[in-house]
Amino acid sequence: MSTRRHSKSETASLVSEVTRHCLMTRTRRISRVITSLYDQELRPYGLSSSQFSLLVLIAGMDGASRAEIGRANHQERSTSTRNLQLVLDQGWAEEIIPEKGRSRPILISKAGRDLLARAIPAWRAAQVKAKQLLGVDGASAIVQLSAGLPVEELAG
Repeated sequence: MSTRRHSKSETASLVSEVTRHCLMTRTRRISRVITSLYDQELRPYGLSSSQFSLLVLIAGMDGASRAEIGRANHQERSTSTRNLQLVLDQGWAEEIIPEKGRSRPILISKAGRDLLARAIPAWRAAQVKAKQLLGVDGASAIVQLSAGLPVEELAG
């Protein structure tokens, strides 16, 4: 690691490069704006956008383990555990404790299914707003890019 001090112009050049070209900062900015749209629509249902998407994931996986849910949601273990615990504590999902074995599948509860059904109009409204903001090409690009993401990379 270099201990050389950088001049203000060198720092300004680095900042300019990152500001103009960094995919990470731009995708994070897009994510925050889009997430905010969904959060606003879902708030009347007592749901955040991350809780909503987690409920949908749990419902679709129909009995997955904590680790499987975390991998499918592209989250590291502590974030996944924290978010999942909130959903379990609300009674929107339940962890089944089997008589034998270590696997403890998580299933969406009746309360969770009912909540999803009630919140779908809000999700649809957020979808419309997000698509308007992103445009047809932007929305399509996000769907295509996300479909190709490898699940294994965040197995941690």
